[in-house]
Amino acid sequence: MANIALVDDDKNILASVNMLLEQEGYHVRTFSDGASALTALTANPPDLAILDIKMPRMDGLELLRRLRQTAENLPVIFLTSKDEEIDELMGLNAGADDYIRKPFSQRLLLERVKAVLRRADNSKTGAAAGGEGRKEALVRGKLALDPQRHECTWDGKPVRLTVTEFLILQALAQRPGFVKSRDSLMDAAYDDQVYVDDRTIDSHIKRLRKKFKVVDDDFDAIETLYGVGYRYREA
Repeated sequence: MANIALVDDDKNILASVNMLLEQEGYHVRTFSDGASALTALTANPPDLAILDIKMPRMDGLELLRRLRQTAENLPVIFLTSKDEEIDELMGLNAGADDYIRKPFSQRLLLERVKAVLRRADNSKTGAAAGGEGRKEALVRGKLALDPQRHECTWDGKPVRLTVTEFLILQALAQRPGFVKSRDSLMDAAYDDQVYVDDRTIDSHIKRLRKKFKVVDDDFDAIETLYGVGYRYREA
């Protein structure tokens, strides 16, 4: 089973979530703040990290930024405080794969964990849901996607994407010129049991554009059709 790192300064959450995940067969390492987690997780990255955003010494956003320096594709779920939407947007823009608001049900957290791990595993094996064609490398103009290696390049330059970002871009690039609604992008990137709202997809698209503009300041291949969705425009 997968190795999961849980970082939160709330001892009750550490104890209850640790018990929940271990009952499901996962190996769990727990940390009460980001600073204490950084060294251990850098030396031995987990398969999934569950990070609280607001913590003493080092918050979850800074911890993720540092972890991504050595574990670029590490799947991450952020825990955010209730009604603090800015935390959610900051987390997604930092490259998190998902978020869940406190207080949360254990069943919901478990579903999110399984969904993110499944997407990460599917991305590595090239067997993501949606058809056998996902196993094959995809080339659209300057864009090249290799699902088996989870590699993305633009004009030959590597672009590092999270699992969720990769699946969203793959869904768009499979049919250039065709509009993808936010609902269809949700279906491509998220498990059926996991609900995310429009803002989540918009945040991932914003993050995708930002990453591509790092290697090409003129990048404009992902178009927004306001009130409809997004489409990939092949030059």
